[in-house]
Amino acid sequence: MKAVIQRVKSASVEIESPPQIVGKIDKGLLILLGIGKNDTVETVQKMATRIPQLRIFDDSQGKMNRSLLDIGGEILVVSQFTLYADTNQGLRPSFTNACEPKRARELYERFVTELRYMGIKTETGSFGAKMKVKLENDGPVTFILEA
Repeated sequence: MKAVIQRVKSASVEIESPPQIVGKIDKGLLILLGIGKNDTVETVQKMATRIPQLRIFDDSQGKMNRSLLDIGGEILVVSQFTLYADTNQGLRPSFTNACEPKRARELYERFVTELRYMGIKTETGSFGAKMKVKLENDGPVTFILEA
């Protein structure tokens, strides 16, 4: 599992057909989530537990010392299978390391459920749809996590 995590002041995701905003958050984290072919429920639980506890928000002295849980932030999760692109050979990416769509959807939904279970307001994109993601970075602060 791979996650690109961006600290945001706000973020939203819009699907193209029909055009509508399907997820929107205020201060918190935008997570682009890629599911690999070897990921399991345990991988999902590990990542969903870790991300909200990362101390990546500023304290009163401007040091990254507070977590999403500490600030009462929100999360927007957007599926992103292209995080598993292999571009080492040729000019066309290979996605052989990405999870097959049915299983990826199950694990993606489980990830979202785990976050919501922790009491975090969690919004999502639309799995497998073409989407427009809008965000206002806070920093910018961006991290890449792999589990």
